[in-house]
Formats: sequence, C-alpha cells, structure tokens
Amino acid sequence: MTKRLQLDRFLPYRLSITSNLVSDRIARAYESMFGLTIPEWRLVAVIAEGDGINQADIGERTRMDKVTVSRAAIALVERGLLQRAPNTADKRSHLLSLTDSGRELYALIAPKALELERRIFASFDPAELEGFMAMLRRIDAAVLETV
Repeated sequence: MTKRLQLDRFLPYRLSITSNLVSDRIARAYESMFGLTIPEWRLVAVIAEGDGINQADIGERTRMDKVTVSRAAIALVERGLLQRAPNTADKRSHLLSLTDSGRELYALIAPKALELERRIFASFDPAELEGFMAMLRRIDAAVLETV
C-alpha cells in the first residue's frame, strides 16, 4: 500500500504556505510605508547590493520571471527611483541602478526590513535560524540539481 499524501505534511506545500504568509506580511508593510510592491522592493534591494545590474541577472537572483522584473523596473523608473543605462557588454539590455532618491528610499527601508525580520523570528534561537538558513540553501541546491 502506498503512503497517502497529506497536504499539510507535504513539504513543498508547507514551504509555499509559510513563504506566502511571510511575504504577505512584508508586502503589507512595504505597501503601507513606502508604496512598494514585493517585486519593486526586491529590485531596489538587489540593485542596492550591486549597482549596474541587468534585468536578466535580477530575474536569476530573485527567481522572478522576466515580465514581473520588467514591470517592477518600469514602475521604479517612472517613480524616479531607478535609472537605465546602456549595457556596453550586451547592447540588447540595459543596466539598472538606483537614483539618489532610490538610494534614500533603500536607506529608509533596509532598517525596517531587518526589524521586521527580527520581530518575525524573535522566538527562535540564533542557532536554529542558522540551521534553518543552511537547510534552505541545501533545498535550493537540491531543487536546482533535479531539474
């Protein structure tokens, strides 16, 4: 007899549910405080880590699809938070970087993001969190290997 699938004990489902709960909580905070969607915030954060990045590299790092990255980039350019520059290495793409306003916004958001993370995970021991992060990275690697 085969083992029966119990959705609430199915790890891919549990990861998705937990991820959605955390993302929804963060999305509400970023939307109310800064008028940013999660994809927009991810772009700001990724670009702040390494100015001058193209949309394909952003998609690869964030696991967001091309359309989501493109829409977020357009919205942030229109708000004056991002700027596009020609990519001399690849004429088909542009390099995105934060404007002064984008850097100022990031400087306001980053501490709030860290505080929100701290509050969400406050009841966990630091060693548990390190182990959890290591396990997430191992899951990422395992998924990428099975493709």
